Amino acid sequence: MSFFNKLKSKLFKSSSKLEEGVDAIVEDGGGPEQLPEPQAPPVATEPPVKAENPPVQTPQASPVKPGLLGRLAGRATPEQVVRRALDDEMLEQLEELLISADMGVETATRVTANMAEGRFGKRLSSGEIRALMAQEIARIMEPVARPMPLYPNRPQVVLVVGVNGSGKTTTIGKLASQFRAAGKSVVIAAGDTFRAAAVEQLQVWGERAGVPVLTAPEGSDPASLAFDAMTKAGESGADLLLIDTAGRLQNRADLMEELTKIVRVIRKKDPTAPHNTLLVLDATTGQNALQQVEIFRKLADVSGLVMTKLDGTARGGVLVALADRFGLPIHAIGVGEQIDDLSPFDPEEFAAALTGSATGAAP
Repeated sequence: MSFFNKLKSKLFKSSSKLEEGVDAIVEDGGGPEQLPEPQAPPVATEPPVKAENPPVQTPQASPVKPGLLGRLAGRATPEQVVRRALDDEMLEQLEELLISADMGVETATRVTANMAEGRFGKRLSSGEIRALMAQEIARIMEPVARPMPLYPNRPQVVLVVGVNGSGKTTTIGKLASQFRAAGKSVVIAAGDTFRAAAVEQLQVWGERAGVPVLTAPEGSDPASLAFDAMTKAGESGADLLLIDTAGRLQNRADLMEELTKIVRVIRKKDPTAPHNTLLVLDATTGQNALQQVEIFRKLADVSGLVMTKLDGTARGGVLVALADRFGLPIHAIGVGEQIDDLSPFDPEEFAAALTGSATGAAP
């Protein structure tokens, strides 16, 4: 199964919500439109000959009626397509639908306004509306769809941050597996030294990925571990050092200060480090993700985003709002717990999966 099909099937909560919503909006104010019947080509005829007797009148065939089930359900037959004029009322309904998918007011307004440009008053089907919606979402996402950059620094230090339960540990394991498969030497540092369970979980992922995990005694200073990990990774000639951090709540000033300390200590070893700071976001948090980005950008100079748990929410639209508001690179998205359920972000595939639309040109 291609990642697009997997993404579309995993994003069923978001895509079904938008798909059903668009269908309801179009049917609410629209009506069936009979598709034109194909015309038979003209047939050459001989000049009429006067007949002795008048021609026999043949009864006209009655028009084909919709099937019984179609008539009972009041739905359009396959020969009919329900269309509705793209007017102010419809645009307002579409905007509310996008907001309900956590796209945010500003982004939802921008998407619907762009959809109406040059098409206002035109009668459109629900499939055409979804295609337009996907096209405008992809346009917003295109500039931020970039893989995590690799640099000549050895080791390249990648600091992974985020709040509790965002999926940092699993993301680190998946990234380590992908980089190792690409021929890179990878080391992981278990920086959440306050939770033994977190260290154990990271060790399990390290084993799956075939990557060593550096640890420290429970309760040790995470900044010291990060410094030592940089030294050991440098001595071993590792290409990449992935540093996990404790899941910090953005309203806990003491824990956030600890994160800034890790950054300061890392820079004593290498002034250019961390070379990447990845913020892992949980899609199920919805609009709270916007606040998390604001705070972590100030504390840790976030360079890119990874969105996880898109398979468990109808709030996939928040990723569009993040791209529209911050313009930070989106390196990857996660749609499951398996080691291969992390993929580079593709804006067109994501937009099509999110809206339940088939890939293709919009009207």
